[in-house]
Amino acid sequence: MQKSFLLGVSLALGTAACTPSAPPAPPPLTDYTKNSGATRAPEQLAVVFEHADLSIRVDPVRHWIEGDAKLTFQLTSPLRRVVLDLDRNLPIDRIEVDGTSLPSRAWRNPDGRLQIDLPHELAKGARTTVRVVYHGSPHTAVRAPWDGGFVWSKAPDGQPWVATAVEGEGCDLFWPCIDHPMGRPGLVDEHITVPSPLVAVGNGVAKGMDEKDGQRTYHWQARDVSTYGVALNIGPYREVSGTYASRFGNVVPTHYWYVDDETQARALFAEFPRMLDLLEEAVGPYPFGAEKMGVAETPFKGMEHQTINAYGNLYAKTPYGYDDLLQHELAHEWFGNQVTNANWDDMWLHESFATYMQPLYAESIGGRQAYFASLMQLRSRIANRHPIVSGKPQREEDVYDEDRGPGQDIYDKGALMLHTLRGLIGDDALRRSMRLLVYGTEHPVPGNFSPRYGTTAEYIDIVNTVSGRDMNWFFDVYLKQAALPDLTVTRDGQQLHLAWVVPGKGPFPMPVDVRAGDRVVTLPMTTGTGDVTLPEGASFTIDPDSKILRRDTGIEAFRAYMEKRKPRKT
Repeated sequence: MQKSFLLGVSLALGTAACTPSAPPAPPPLTDYTKNSGATRAPEQLAVVFEHADLSIRVDPVRHWIEGDAKLTFQLTSPLRRVVLDLDRNLPIDRIEVDGTSLPSRAWRNPDGRLQIDLPHELAKGARTTVRVVYHGSPHTAVRAPWDGGFVWSKAPDGQPWVATAVEGEGCDLFWPCIDHPMGRPGLVDEHITVPSPLVAVGNGVAKGMDEKDGQRTYHWQARDVSTYGVALNIGPYREVSGTYASRFGNVVPTHYWYVDDETQARALFAEFPRMLDLLEEAVGPYPFGAEKMGVAETPFKGMEHQTINAYGNLYAKTPYGYDDLLQHELAHEWFGNQVTNANWDDMWLHESFATYMQPLYAESIGGRQAYFASLMQLRSRIANRHPIVSGKPQREEDVYDEDRGPGQDIYDKGALMLHTLRGLIGDDALRRSMRLLVYGTEHPVPGNFSPRYGTTAEYIDIVNTVSGRDMNWFFDVYLKQAALPDLTVTRDGQQLHLAWVVPGKGPFPMPVDVRAGDRVVTLPMTTGTGDVTLPEGASFTIDPDSKILRRDTGIEAFRAYMEKRKPRKT
């Protein structure tokens, strides 16, 4: 996330770009609305979400929105009721079905799951358009993006600066949707109305702007937008734009909308091409080249909103000389927006890969030292409190809340796991596995792929195929167990005895390199054990090239030390 989710890689909590004006107390959210990704209702499984035509008027002074959503579905089964997700704190003015107004008794929304009775049963294969007109003060984010909602702020010149970030709570915070990773509509039109002279930036392609009676309406259009990737960005924006000549032969429009400091804005914009090129080389074509690579400066840290990533990192730089938040969110265009987890339990597919792209990028800039330094930052944060994958459907916060799920480990532990996998199966096989996961083909070219869904089971099958061997043992330990594999080393004279101890007590034939004096010996460990004889007087190092993610008592001592240094709660 990035809740950037954010931020898998070396991003600390920071102050927002501007201190927001004091918002009204946020309305209470139901548990259903607060947690994205609940099991879809049968009625939601019975439709294909073809088109969301959203008209949203935003009043930055009143912290108020007026929405008019026309949602088109094609039925895969007969249907008597349409079920949507919408925060109950947004009152509904009227609902129409295929142009016919419904009486108020035909809908109900007690907990955020809006149920709409159709005038009559619709047959399989039918197409229907449901219009929901609503209004209200949407939930205000307390600490976006970790707490989702609207951010009501002011730009440095005092004008309103408004943005949305809803990964945790979901799209239902401001528009009626199917709040599940697999609920993405095939086409989204956004008509965003704001007071002049503010600018409203949305997903996809700009279709024009109309101005009347002191109001501007901006029209944006995007295809296959991830549900939480639909975003509003409103402010006194200025724009830097250009194009990126892809290594795949197409030209990608690039845009950065900023509110202040043109010099820093242009410097950040200058980072776009190199980041795009590394990701295209490592994975494949930028997925949304027909629309844009867009970034909007926001009054909160960041988020991977499809084709219009939120950026509020105050133009920071890592020791490797680049902005890791910008690069992390851009990586989510591949891992998160092009391939989307089929369930929140598969969220590591977004965060682990997006996080691993940062050491790879550091390596492209500063070589192996930068690569391993970046990995070491991640290694020091791994908690191992919960498995990365539970094996059952999860809601978003069941994964991101470290008391309930793996939390930050889906970033850091997952990235180190991919580093280990790279050493085990090789660069070529790892890249082939990423392309198959992201595009569904090993030979993606612009125009021959569409956004898709991915699962943990699918990726394991992909790795088995590209590596030509059964790798289930690897993922059983790293994804499905909380504890890391532990390599015990005992010495008997000049003999070293190595043995893997793994949670679940299954097989773990992970080969281990041992430096014995001036030579390196590779122990196959096919049975989980191995021995090496040391030359007289020789020293040794286990895993001298740091290939393997395993238990490290030094890291554990460091984490215990850091826990003691935390200020006590009073």
